[in-house]
Amino acid sequence: MAESFLSDNCPPMGIYETLYAFEDSFGRFMGEEGTHPWSQGFPLTTPLEKFNGPSIPESIEVNWEDRFYPKAWGHPKLREAIANYYNSHYGSAIASENVMVFAGGRPGIYTVLAFLKEHVQVRIGNIEWPAYLDILHQTKTNAQIVPYTKENNFHPSNSEYFDRAGLNHKTSVMPVISNPQNPSGQTRSGDELKELIEMAEQPKCGILLDEAYEMFHSPSVSGIQYVKDLDNSNVFLAGACTKGLQSPGIRIGWMVASKKNIETLSNYSSFGMGGVSHPSQHYAVKLLEPNRVKQARKAVEEHYTWQRERYGKAFEEMGLGIYTGKGGFYHWLELPEGMTNTELNNRLFKRGAAILCASDCDMGRPHSKDPDYVSPYSRFFRFSFGPLLPETFESDVQLFKEVYEEYKQDVGI
Repeated sequence: MAESFLSDNCPPMGIYETLYAFEDSFGRFMGEEGTHPWSQGFPLTTPLEKFNGPSIPESIEVNWEDRFYPKAWGHPKLREAIANYYNSHYGSAIASENVMVFAGGRPGIYTVLAFLKEHVQVRIGNIEWPAYLDILHQTKTNAQIVPYTKENNFHPSNSEYFDRAGLNHKTSVMPVISNPQNPSGQTRSGDELKELIEMAEQPKCGILLDEAYEMFHSPSVSGIQYVKDLDNSNVFLAGACTKGLQSPGIRIGWMVASKKNIETLSNYSSFGMGGVSHPSQHYAVKLLEPNRVKQARKAVEEHYTWQRERYGKAFEEMGLGIYTGKGGFYHWLELPEGMTNTELNNRLFKRGAAILCASDCDMGRPHSKDPDYVSPYSRFFRFSFGPLLPETFESDVQLFKEVYEEYKQDVGI
């Protein structure tokens, strides 16, 4: 075969490497019947009936206008619905012109980073959502790591993200933070979140706050509540229908930012994306209907707080180290010395289950897998209870415990 004209340095996101390894080992794709998707970052896509969650729309109407090209910046009805959502629940005063619709959350994040000016330095936590590493690499973003350790409880201070030591006066600083955080669930809220936004609105500062897990905290949390002058800032807030609105498959996300920055993003869309599916945008409008979304927020908060607490108690009883925050739908866990997350996963694969190794969340690892690199998180892993039905709790815990105890016995713990 002739030499490929495309880059050879484009491996799949770490989660997909786990999925492929699982399929090779177990013979089926994760998510099929009989598998246990503890590595997966998606919520239940059925109503949360135990906590009076709303029904989820089963259809939408499509007319002749919906077969036109979509607007590059998003459907007016959806932009208005998103603006109204934030204004109603967080007391903000954003306009629809502050909103840009993307085909999911990650295209918005990718686009913002791709268009950063050269003098902007990104700050990112040592552990974060695995896709950030790939996005930062492919966009050639200038990024510096902020330490996440047991000593700081995987929750560094706001000031560590804005430290200007060693920078010249021309450099601007922009943290990229998921909040609530993926993979740890650590969350900045209240005065801490207010301080973070205040820092981001200072000269030569900004922030990209990924709020995919906004509803998975008690109460729901968004930095928009503390933004004082969005149109004169470089604050970017990413949201999506993927998590709290329980609809990852419709691929609807958005970016909230100044009108000037939204104009740049929409100009890119006019040639690089071409807008987003009208039917998907109409479905999102239904999800954001005011009474429905109010009911959904309450149900999501209560259901996943309940799940977080009972899985956390089970892991504590097993003797695992728990460093989970109060947001998201993951547990951030540590194995005893002498064990590794990779070997745990190899053993889980044989039983139809998988966790996400923390090394895939390591923003300090080489983008191209280096066999000699040893991640400082080799004993940590992310356990997802996002897609797990309430009635599988006992069987999930029992399966994990059996594999874990057998592994401990084999290494003499």
